[in-house]
Amino acid sequence: MAKKVKFQPYGQWLLLPNPAKKVTDSGIILDDKTASSIVTNVLTIVAKGPECKFTDVGDTVMVDPTVEARVLHLDEGEFILVAEYQLLGKF
Repeated sequence: MAKKVKFQPYGQWLLLPNPAKKVTDSGIILDDKTASSIVTNVLTIVAKGPECKFTDVGDTVMVDPTVEARVLHLDEGEFILVAEYQLLGKF
């Protein structure tokens, strides 16, 4: 289930959890090498802009791994913003 956030993207932007985490959900702090080895490009959409046509909140999607996403630090955690066209597909 997707985490509920207050932030609402505009246009065709999607809000996704940041896959490059330095701390696990249980609180374990990871070194840079370990953190980079567990990065994934399969993520769940947390919020979407009103012009997104092919995806919905809660969809599991694959992001193009060559994309440079914008990182957002929100109260609910750290997220990335990508445009819908930067997705390779959804599951």
